[in-house]
Amino acid sequence: MANEYNRNPAAVAALSPEQYHVTQENGTERAFTGEYWDNHEPGLYVDVVSGEPLFASVDKFDSGSGWPSFTKPVDAENVVQKRDFSHLMIRTEVRSAHGGSHLGHVFTDGPRAEGGLRYCINSAALRFIHLDALEAEGYGQYKALFTKEDV
Repeated sequence: MANEYNRNPAAVAALSPEQYHVTQENGTERAFTGEYWDNHEPGLYVDVVSGEPLFASVDKFDSGSGWPSFTKPVDAENVVQKRDFSHLMIRTEVRSAHGGSHLGHVFTDGPRAEGGLRYCINSAALRFIHLDALEAEGYGQYKALFTKEDV
């Protein structure tokens, strides 16, 4: 578990225009348009820039917002929060700790039984690794997350 995650210049250079806008310019994709908002496959969501593990499908829920929504990060140290005063609102922005990517925002209207948080994340900031590929992609230690519940 001694993986080193950091902002990878080659990964930044390979981003699509939308991925770049979201992760590097604090953008937001349109609701219901992202690749993962309706993904129900078991697996891990990692930062598209650094590869650091961010969220697991076992913590994903349908918030009706049109963006992938999670109750918690898979590794709290990989997700940082900061106050966001843009758009005349006070919100809490969520960024990847090592890659520095803008991911989305966290709100307090999530499922109460799961802690009450809703991490509202842009698909463009994520890369999805299916449960079956975790070992091959170097994320085998996260397979244990999927044995706790039915997948």
